[in-house]
Amino acid sequence: MLKKIIPYTKGYQKWIWLGVLCSVGEAVFELLLPLIMADIVDVGIATGNRAYILAKGAEMILMSLVALAMGVSAAALASKTGMGFGANLRKAEYDRVQEFSFSNIEKFSTASLITRLTSDVNATQMTLMMGMRILVRAPVMLVTALVLAITISLRLSRVFLVVIPLLLILVGIIIKVVGPMFTTLQECTDDVNLVVQENLGAIRVVKSYAREKREKEKFAQRNNRLKESSEKAFGFVVMNMPLMMMIIYGTIIAVMWIGGHQVFAGTMGSGDLISFFTYVTEILISLLMVSVVMMMLTRSIACARRIIAVLEEKPEITDEAADPSLEAADGSVIFDHVYFKYNKDTPAWNLEDIQLSIRSGMTVGIIGGTGSAKSTLVSLIPRLYEATEGAVYVGGHNVREYTMEHLRDACAMVLQKNTLFSGTIRENLRWGNEHATDEEMAAACRAACADEFIDKMPDGYDTRIEQGGTNVSGGQKQRLCIARAILKQPKVLILDDSTSAVDTATDARIRRAFAAELKDTTKIIIAQRAASVCDADLIVVLDDGKISGAGTHEELLQSNDIYRDVYQSQQEGVSING
Repeated sequence: MLKKIIPYTKGYQKWIWLGVLCSVGEAVFELLLPLIMADIVDVGIATGNRAYILAKGAEMILMSLVALAMGVSAAALASKTGMGFGANLRKAEYDRVQEFSFSNIEKFSTASLITRLTSDVNATQMTLMMGMRILVRAPVMLVTALVLAITISLRLSRVFLVVIPLLLILVGIIIKVVGPMFTTLQECTDDVNLVVQENLGAIRVVKSYAREKREKEKFAQRNNRLKESSEKAFGFVVMNMPLMMMIIYGTIIAVMWIGGHQVFAGTMGSGDLISFFTYVTEILISLLMVSVVMMMLTRSIACARRIIAVLEEKPEITDEAADPSLEAADGSVIFDHVYFKYNKDTPAWNLEDIQLSIRSGMTVGIIGGTGSAKSTLVSLIPRLYEATEGAVYVGGHNVREYTMEHLRDACAMVLQKNTLFSGTIRENLRWGNEHATDEEMAAACRAACADEFIDKMPDGYDTRIEQGGTNVSGGQKQRLCIARAILKQPKVLILDDSTSAVDTATDARIRRAFAAELKDTTKIIIAQRAASVCDADLIVVLDDGKISGAGTHEELLQSNDIYRDVYQSQQEGVSING
């Protein structure tokens, strides 16, 4: 576990060692103070030597200032290292997530990945910060104070033979019990994050269905589970404190009893007893601090395992067989006996024996019922998913021969769920082309029929879009996403039911703009409305993951029952509405 985490301290190792040295120095100087204090009591006060007392007092002040400086330096270095380590770990985890395919992300869930990037990393970096201070300082103080206590009184030091094993056994038992509880605690945190994410992401649906009460109950259920897990885990941790304090106070009483008799008998000086008390306190506090850090370490180990699981997750789609110099020459697409399933253990195929050839520049419509795998089919083109069997070709080359960057640069995809990011309209459009000029953006918006509402906005292209595009309508969001895709000037443009929220007249204008301005771009349009694809060069009808028919509108009306039924039912609906 440690070997897998240490590399992320890269760039901060020197600060770690410097911080460790400062912590050691702080502990040593603090431990020298009781010896000087003992000399002041036993020599200076006993003989009434004021000069000796002042000299030793100045020496104590100097040592205290040095210990203070080292303590402040150790704290600053621990903070710098901990934050840097956390930043490295978050970056590595985030970079790995960016390499994941959809199936990798689905394995963890979005909510869990967010928890692992935030809460888990925070717990791990806090343990490093505390460890640099306490796990260095406490052992040094423990060992040094123990040695100095023994030099003062070997007989009185025998009390530690009972105390230290008791404390170690207590800490060991608590750590063994609490470890699995912290793992459960982090899983409960995932569940709460999932509910919050779903609720806020679909807040309009929740309110439109008046399901606030149900969502509150669902949140309360998972929140209570998190509370119970926290109470159970931290309850054991809290038990550590009173038990340890009982042992500590018992030790102090024993030292007072035995040491008092020795002072009364004249076998031990009062200054030595005072120093011994100080060292006893240092030893017991050190053990207490170690136990606290061990509790943190137990949780940190549970968090680190979850982080490492993400870092070691192998992306299912990689560039291992890719040629970095290869770029798509055109937008031709070929499906060569393609089979696909989301779960490799299930017997049924989501796509079965797909054979399809699309020439560059064609307009292809894909139509089919719900669950017919239309979106799955087009997701294989930019390798959002990988074909289980068979091959997909773009520009005459297997998609696996391209790097994902080059392949996805050649493809633009407007998904069913349109996503806009917080920022201005201009910033959102430049996701398609970060160097796009105002003229290019205006042309793309005209083609997507987005200019008609952008021009009416008070700030035009500088109008701010809220997170998720909540301050624009569904149709406006779709048109902005289409304009963003057009700006990319792709070889292949995929529209996954992305005009469902616009009226038929606007839909027709968008398709005419595609035909006029994207002549060399292959356009693949998934639609529920037959009217949206009836003028396509090729229409593909999917049924239960298989191609039921392919041809022009007229050909399919003659040869394909599914297409004919869809078209006629929609025409009848139009007639009735008319």
